[in-house]
Amino acid sequence: MEKLQQKIIDEGIALSDTVLKVDNFLNHQIDPTLMYEVAQEFIKRFENKTITKIVTLESSGIAPAVMAGLILNVPVIFARKKKSLTLTDGLITSKVYSFTKQETNEISIAEKFLSTDDQILIVDDFLANGQATLALIDIVEKVNAKVAGIGIVIEKAFQDGGKMIHDKGYQLESLARIKSLKNKTIEFVSEEEFA
Repeated sequence: MEKLQQKIIDEGIALSDTVLKVDNFLNHQIDPTLMYEVAQEFIKRFENKTITKIVTLESSGIAPAVMAGLILNVPVIFARKKKSLTLTDGLITSKVYSFTKQETNEISIAEKFLSTDDQILIVDDFLANGQATLALIDIVEKVNAKVAGIGIVIEKAFQDGGKMIHDKGYQLESLARIKSLKNKTIEFVSEEEFA
């Protein structure tokens, strides 16, 4: 997506060789028009799938997931990172190791929101080492629902998450693939390299 790549170039900040800050439009302040266009692109890329629900992880995956849910007219469920006082029973959980925060967290979704008949589109903001995506896949598969596909706004292609997800046989669609953040310069994977 050229518009997304341009937004990353114009407003993203490479803080290090592995950290990209995009809080101007995705992780803190949200550009709703861009998120709507991101959602339209996801729907185009998964048009051959029957999607009954969208699953994401709080909080940065919610904006693109809700926009996709709006267009498809399907419910959006977000996995919680923190325990809720009102959500304690019937939880499906999985563990996620955060390389950024150097900690392991348990994420959860209420079992009542997923069924064996569901065809799930997983949507998230970033894919790096793949731990969050694998945890969401784990939750979906624990209820014997089907992962219809995985839509990622920004993939750090220089890390192994994308390869891991592809190797497991899932359809993975990343809208912006970062080749490198070295020297605080954002470089994208070219179409030729991706093919």
